[in-house]
Amino acid sequence: MSRPQGLRPDSQGKVRDIYDLGDKLLLVASDRLSAFDVVLDEPIPYKGEVLTRVSRFWFDLLADVTANHLISADVADLPAEFQSHADYLRGRFMLVKKAEVFPVECIVRGYLAGSGLKEYQAQGTVCGIKLPEGLVDSSKLDEPIFTPSTKAEIGDHDENVSFERMVEIIGADYANKLRDISLSVYTAARDYAAEHGIILADTKFEFGLVDGEIILIDEVLTPDSSRFWPADLWEPGHAQPSFDKQFVRDWLAKTDWDKNPPAPSLPDDIVAATSGRYIQAYELLTGRDFTPEGD
Repeated sequence: MSRPQGLRPDSQGKVRDIYDLGDKLLLVASDRLSAFDVVLDEPIPYKGEVLTRVSRFWFDLLADVTANHLISADVADLPAEFQSHADYLRGRFMLVKKAEVFPVECIVRGYLAGSGLKEYQAQGTVCGIKLPEGLVDSSKLDEPIFTPSTKAEIGDHDENVSFERMVEIIGADYANKLRDISLSVYTAARDYAAEHGIILADTKFEFGLVDGEIILIDEVLTPDSSRFWPADLWEPGHAQPSFDKQFVRDWLAKTDWDKNPPAPSLPDDIVAATSGRYIQAYELLTGRDFTPEGD
């Protein structure tokens, strides 16, 4: 669904619209899709709702592992100026605490895939971490590894960095704390997902500071920020079927696109199948049927 003309965000992420409410932010997940750090032209139906509702589910489930920024997702708590757009916003927004955001993304990998696989194949490392010989595409790692990246502007590419570089950017104390929290959150989520037949191969987190406290922000453990694989189909040695946007990445990889804007147009069947995978991820993770809340 397209954003109503009367709604003008104060800023935009790749897939989110952000409204500054002073001491709070209104985060609205659009149906836009980003692949290889490029925003695609075709929206994915219900994607914004899925991202928001999956994040809300995890924020609640993992509240005892780490604090987070969620205040409310109830339309009754929307400021008056947004009430006329409640039908569009319902299900896809979160009122959150405004945080001082750390300029790094905290990536945890439990399996070898994506950019980590490419680095391993070239150098035997992932973000400078030496891994055992003989690993293949989708191999399970002995222990999850923490592999941060810098955050890119829209149209640019995130850059994997070493932990030492992260220390240079934000300092050793914060770097160590973010690493430890990230590994704890990943482990708890991985174990929960495994009970529901899903492998959480890797994921990325963002954190910020509110009154000196580190809190989990943005989206969390969604099909946009994570690789989810069906556990019963896992077979190392090749790319896995997935419940996330890897489906779109795989389609794009078969084209001659150079991964710079603009991206190729997605066919209708790819759009529909991607929407279905997002909804399936929500239903498998939460155990709930997906019924759209908004228009």
